[in-house]
Amino acid sequence: MKRGAIFLKCVVAVLVATFFFAWITYLLWNWLVPVLFNGPIISYWQAFGLLVLTKILFFGVGGRHHSYGGPGVHQRFWKQRFYEKMSSLSPEEREAFKKKMREKWCSPSDKD
Repeated sequence: MKRGAIFLKCVVAVLVATFFFAWITYLLWNWLVPVLFNGPIISYWQAFGLLVLTKILFFGVGGRHHSYGGPGVHQRFWKQRFYEKMSSLSPEEREAFKKKMREKWCSPSDKD
């Protein structure tokens, strides 16, 4: 199958899913919010706008900028920074840091 046809099918599927979720939001809102919270009844397009607003507020606009370059990159960055800081400490400072962390985070049975 050609790439163009696959792309078109994906675009249509995303549009159908978006309109379906807007319809579900519309039904659930008008069923629950007026009764439970004495809120307004909304139109289908207002429900669609709510979906767009939640996407913007919770996931941002654009691509996957929040991933920091892929899975695990953010974790590796902090791990590397921690090791750099620990390596710059003297042996006495490192032991004091470890003791402080053991006292704060380990249970009494773990403090050997």
